[in-house]
Amino acid sequence: MYQIKAEDGKAKQAEFATVHGTVQTPVFMNVGTAAAIKGGVSTEDLEAIGTQIELSNTYHLHVRPGDEIVKQMGGLHRFMSWNRPILTDSGGFQVFSLAKLRKIKEEGVAFQSHVDGRRIFMGPEESMRIQSNLGSTIAMAFDECIPNPSTREYVENSVDRTTRWLVRCKREMARLNSLLDTVNPRQLLFGINQGGTYADIRIRHARQIRELDLDGYAVGGLAVGETHEEMYHILDEVVPELPREKPVYLMGVGTPANILEAVDRGVDFFDCVYPTRNGRHGHVYTNQGKRNLFNARYQLDDRPIEEGCACPACRRYSRAYLRHLLKAGEMLGMRLCVLHNLYFYNTMMTEIRQAIAEHRYQEYKKQKLAGMRQEKGKNQEEEI
Repeated sequence: MYQIKAEDGKAKQAEFATVHGTVQTPVFMNVGTAAAIKGGVSTEDLEAIGTQIELSNTYHLHVRPGDEIVKQMGGLHRFMSWNRPILTDSGGFQVFSLAKLRKIKEEGVAFQSHVDGRRIFMGPEESMRIQSNLGSTIAMAFDECIPNPSTREYVENSVDRTTRWLVRCKREMARLNSLLDTVNPRQLLFGINQGGTYADIRIRHARQIRELDLDGYAVGGLAVGETHEEMYHILDEVVPELPREKPVYLMGVGTPANILEAVDRGVDFFDCVYPTRNGRHGHVYTNQGKRNLFNARYQLDDRPIEEGCACPACRRYSRAYLRHLLKAGEMLGMRLCVLHNLYFYNTMMTEIRQAIAEHRYQEYKKQKLAGMRQEKGKNQEEEI
């Protein structure tokens, strides 16, 4: 299922075979929260820019249109006309970040929908059932997303509960995959390591969950306010404790620099809303740093976002035209910037895999980071 093809230090270039196709890792998952990439990006667009795997949100699809409706439509792949792998997160992050009123207990979490205020209960079994109805390729275990900062006592109790929830997730998924009407009877399960910034708790939890022999393992609860150095330290401590023969997913991360550093520590999967969110606001990634196309300096600039880029935006349109679209509030401007950013991320991952395979990852990382810092001295808002 997961096969390492090349290694360069701790960086791994691997293949992860699934029922919906083989994923080449390291990989960036393009985030389509409600079964669509925000910014008017279609399935055909995703295929054209080299997207390997799409990520959708369990909580949002449960609330709207409803996971039962998606199941009746043949599952998420048929619903959104996407025949490559899909990962669905458990809904845990949204439960803890969006719900104003919630009550956590051993069974799960009771909370109010952020859309219409109706009462919803979600625990391990409910999350697995929703994801089974969606029929995603990879389902994420239900966990508690720990606030940062939190006391050691709170984190320890939360992690213990997350471990108990993970056991229930595994049991429920096995039951669901055995049912005759299951959308995807070969659905995979990834467990999530938690523990805040307490390295010893993280290590203990990693050692506990690796005994469950899951299909993959994620590191959650990072990129939530801690420094980059703290995040890298946790990865240094935790990734070696997770099974080498299984993929590792760093949830919600991140910037190009974050990805380059995490790959160097053995991470395989990434996701983040940055490329789409920033694109919708005219912030575009390049090998010379991040540019804000709203800036007046681009008003008469007839160059593409990045010279040499083969994305749909750069092949035809100038910075000046894109700036005009953005200033005018035209959807096309946002769409083209999103496509450029996703293309940049997908292309960077291809370059990373090639560099690992050729045993020159350290050189590639150094050059990539140095290039993206070039513009920072000229304009402080343009950052990596």
